[in-house]
Amino acid sequence: MTRTPTPQIGAAPIGANSAALVLLTAALWGGTPVAIRFASDAIPPVTMAGLRFVIATGFMLLWCRWERTGLALDRKQLIWAFGLAVILFLQISTFNIGVQLSNSSHGAMLINTFVFWVVAFEHFVTRSDRLTVRKLTGLTVAGAGVGLILTVDQAAAAGLEAVDAPSLAGDLVLILSAVLLAIRITYTKHALRKMATGKLIFWQDLLGVGLFLAYGMVGESFRLDDLTSAAMWGLLYQGVVVAGFCFAMHASLLRKHSASQLAVFSFTTPLFGVMLASLLRSDRLSAWLLVSAVCVALGIYLVNTGKKKAV
Repeated sequence: MTRTPTPQIGAAPIGANSAALVLLTAALWGGTPVAIRFASDAIPPVTMAGLRFVIATGFMLLWCRWERTGLALDRKQLIWAFGLAVILFLQISTFNIGVQLSNSSHGAMLINTFVFWVVAFEHFVTRSDRLTVRKLTGLTVAGAGVGLILTVDQAAAAGLEAVDAPSLAGDLVLILSAVLLAIRITYTKHALRKMATGKLIFWQDLLGVGLFLAYGMVGESFRLDDLTSAAMWGLLYQGVVVAGFCFAMHASLLRKHSASQLAVFSFTTPLFGVMLASLLRSDRLSAWLLVSAVCVALGIYLVNTGKKKAV
């Protein structure tokens, strides 16, 4: 999950074509945990992240050249970029580990709870936005969905033979990754006041590659002989489709529409993720899992829409 805020130029109404593109990017983002699960069958989680961001760094270099964005950093900008790279390292590492320990469908739902942690940080820490009745309702509904994932769905999955069986440990790591993603987004908002988006993301990715691969060489074991075609496609999906196409498409849409307009569609991401996990990884699609997914999706929708009286 590498969505990053990009300053928007316009706020035109979203037409059918733009809506279709937003839904396409949401579906592709939803497929990220599935791609990670395929790649993790052969590549250790942190090494996988390093290889993924090698591809992402190459894309961002081309993007900055296309946008004619300078890449030189002063000392303060370097500090901001390195801080973001450290958060990226922690967040992506925990996400990959969590998906490997659990499964794609739980990963798709739990990582998207970052939306609610952002709301909490903005209300209690940065005080840049207020908690409203509507947002509080969304938090409550989504919290119920997460509770179902961690209790009822976990209990229903216990003892069942499955290719990708969920685990409580994996789910807790995924929730930690969602918290770190919220911190990363909040940090990025402040860092973007210091430098252009393309420059910040390029240096975040480049410095992050160093952290990922350094850890991978010390703490993990990987041989190219272990690489399978499925793992390679999973890795390319993360690097080319998610870090490349989705970033470019999201940035393009933000030139015409506001971030809040696009955020309304984000509730579909966990739903796409659950469906793709069931189709491509044969994740168990139980009634409780569907209820959990609907709760999380509805919570995201409520948080991202409407303006009600602040609590």
